[in-house]
Amino acid sequence: MPDLPSHVWNLITSLGGAGVTLPLALAIALWLALGYSWRVAAAWLALLGVAIGVVTVTKLAFLGWGVGVRELDFTGVSGHAMLSTAVYPVALFLMLLPARPGFRLVGVLLGIAAGMAVGLSRVVLDAHSPSEAITGCIVGAVTALLFVRIAWDAQPGRLSAVAVTVSLMMLVIGLHGVRVPTQRWVTHIALKVSGHDRPFIRARWKARRYNLPNTAPVAQTRNTLAAPGQPNVTRA
Repeated sequence: MPDLPSHVWNLITSLGGAGVTLPLALAIALWLALGYSWRVAAAWLALLGVAIGVVTVTKLAFLGWGVGVRELDFTGVSGHAMLSTAVYPVALFLMLLPARPGFRLVGVLLGIAAGMAVGLSRVVLDAHSPSEAITGCIVGAVTALLFVRIAWDAQPGRLSAVAVTVSLMMLVIGLHGVRVPTQRWVTHIALKVSGHDRPFIRARWKARRYNLPNTAPVAQTRNTLAAPGQPNVTRA
């Protein structure tokens, strides 16, 4: 495990946040629609949508019903790891599309490596378990590779490599550190659907010492969800 200062790990993990990766994914779709066809852009968004669905379903299952794998300390696929491992390889692929196939392949591999670094940061910062980060990287990498396979033979057409590269890099730099409360949104949805008053919490779930969530007072639930930086909630 690389011995890096905590602020460096935080900088790395911020690259996988939804505030960066989702706008980047939409920018990729826009460039694909302008330079190729709406079908290619739609394929990219559809694949990413499926991956996001996988992350969301696993998180809802745990937060709402306590569905997970205790032996692996698994409570849901890491969204940071999935998004970064899916989006950055495709971004680099798009930037290097006019280049030789070998350079494109290197770009895709570098993007996957960047996503794996984000996944590692989630483990180092105790935001996710290794199993959750690994599954996130796998889901993201499969998503990226499926799209690259679909778009591999596409011709650059009207796309300017410089314009694509500059615009995508500006998005990453400009939005780095922007936070979107996705975990809070998923938690509220899980409570709404399950009918429970509070979400399942990892520590109690692992220890098998857990009262049913719907036995807690509603007021206590609201205070728990409203507390910023609550470790037991954000880690799931």
